[in-house]
Formats: sequence, C-alpha cells, structure tokens
Amino acid sequence: MSTVLDSLNHALKTALGQDERVIVLGEDILDPYGGAFKVTRGLSSAFPERTLTTPVSEAGIVGIATGMALRGLRPVIEIMFGDFITLIADQVINHATKFRYMYNDQVNVPVVIRTPMGGRRGYGPTHSQTLDKLFLGTPGLRIFAPNIFINPGELLLKAIFNVDDPVLFIENKIQYNQHLLGHEEIQDFRIIDESRSYQGNNEILPSDHAPSIQLTLRDAPPPSVTIATYGYMADLCREAALRLAYEVEIFIDIVVFSQLSPLKVSPILNSINKSHRLLVVEEGTKTSGWGAEVLAASLEDYGDLIQQAQRVASADMPIPASSELERDLLPDTEDIIQAVKMMV
Repeated sequence: MSTVLDSLNHALKTALGQDERVIVLGEDILDPYGGAFKVTRGLSSAFPERTLTTPVSEAGIVGIATGMALRGLRPVIEIMFGDFITLIADQVINHATKFRYMYNDQVNVPVVIRTPMGGRRGYGPTHSQTLDKLFLGTPGLRIFAPNIFINPGELLLKAIFNVDDPVLFIENKIQYNQHLLGHEEIQDFRIIDESRSYQGNNEILPSDHAPSIQLTLRDAPPPSVTIATYGYMADLCREAALRLAYEVEIFIDIVVFSQLSPLKVSPILNSINKSHRLLVVEEGTKTSGWGAEVLAASLEDYGDLIQQAQRVASADMPIPASSELERDLLPDTEDIIQAVKMMV
C-alpha cells in the first residue's frame, strides 16, 4: 500500500522522466541520503544531471530556480524544513511572484517549492512550525497542501506541469509514512469531489486549481457542523467525526482543502447550507491564520447561512521541545470534539 512519501517520490521520478525541463534542487538530496525525509531518494541515481545538491542557502536556491524558470525550465525545490521559508521570503514575494506582472505577462515562473511543516516529532521551536500563513494572500503565489484522501503525487504533478506561477507545496511531516486512503477504504464516509462544481452557483474551477473534497458519514442525518481543514488535520477531523457520531450522535461534514491560496470557499457551500455552523481547524497558530481567512471569506459569501463560527488551532506561542508540552500546545482530536460540542 502506497504511502504519502512513496507517492511524492514516484511523482518526482515521473516528472523527471517525462520532461527534460524538470530540475530538482535542494540540500542533501543526493543518494544515499536522499533528503532529510527521503522524498528525493533514488532521483540522483536515475537522473544525476538534473538532481542538484545545493549550498545551505535557501534564498540562493530559490533565486537560482527562479532564473531557471524564467529561461523555460520547470524547477522543483526542496526546502529541508518549512521553518526555513522565512529565508526565502524576499525571493518569493519580491521577485518570483512579481516577474509575470512586471514584464506584462511575457514571462512565467513555474517553480515549485516543496517543504515539510508541522510538529509532533519533538524537533523544538525552530523545526516544528506551520508557517504557511506568512505567505497567504501573496499575489501570484499558489499554496498547495496534500492530504491522504487524494493522491499527493498527482497534486505535485499538477503543481509542476499545470501551474505557470510559483507554488509553495506544503507537506506535513507526520503524513509521510501514512498510507493513502482510497474511496473504498474509508468505509464510514462518502467522499464527494467538490473540485468540479458547486451547488448553488455552478462554479467550475480551472484545471490548475487544486481539488477539494467533502467527507460525509454514510447514512447519517444532515450535519450539525461543517469543518473546513487541510493537510494532516483532516485525518484528526475524521477521527473526531467518528467519535462524535458513535458516542454522542453529533454528525459533521469535513471539507478538506488542498489549495490554501488563492482561497475559494465555494466547497463549503453544499454542507454549510445544511449545518449553518462552521468550524475551521488548522495546525498553525490561531491569530491571523488560514482559518481566520476562511471564516472571513465564508461570512462575506455565505453570511446569511452561517449562524455560528469557531476556530481550532495552535496556541500563539513557540512550540516546545518537550513532547508532552508540544502535545498540549498543538490541536488534537479532543480539541476538535470539544469545539463541536460547544457549538452544538
């Protein structure tokens, strides 16, 4: 059974094999090490001329890759830890995302920046953060986040070949060794593909937009709460949904986003039209995060449908090195359950 790591690794091999414009760059990505989390293992052996190890300079890596993209290549970067995206902010925000606008749409910058984020591994305050909110809303930048309910490799290939703008591709560390869950393996849920059209406005998303899905308990009454989430937190929300259903007969829908920015909240419409309660769940810190933006956009678009809205997220403080303190700080299944109970 394929894991998230296997899926991403296979996608990189596929991309390198299909298109000579694809170049993979990063720190310590060559065999036998194959990257800090082994996503690039085997690439340098199979494609030595297009798998390039780099100096320890995240800004330099993104700057070089941006130049490659301007010259017609499709580079894929690995930033070893998501905490280090602070070092690439100038290259992304002031350069890669702006060139298309500055040169009157005559150039593209199709560069994909892969990076692992998230805690629960005891790596401490500078190697455990979820920092995607620092880049949310940056014009010209896509932010993708895979989950186990879609194929992460397919999402990565979409980012590499279908998007002509920079992509920040966020991978959660805990998910690397998780097995992918096909529709037939999620016995308690129906999976509704919300990436094509949405009831009520018939909106069709473009082909380069990352998909969203909705998890609905089979044969359940209408939901009392709609949860919007992404990445690893979707798995915790699924656990919470089962416990709530079997223990207290509270039923929820889970809408799992894989494109965080630019944000379209249309996927929640089908469910929020029934539940009238919206809970957003993320691993990043609570203040000014993705969840806050989802709530704001949802209230703007569907305020007449939403009677209650809440957030579950990490506390606004650095992540401790102590595993016990880290567990207390990061949101978990019990936090989601308690938030739903309070709303209902």
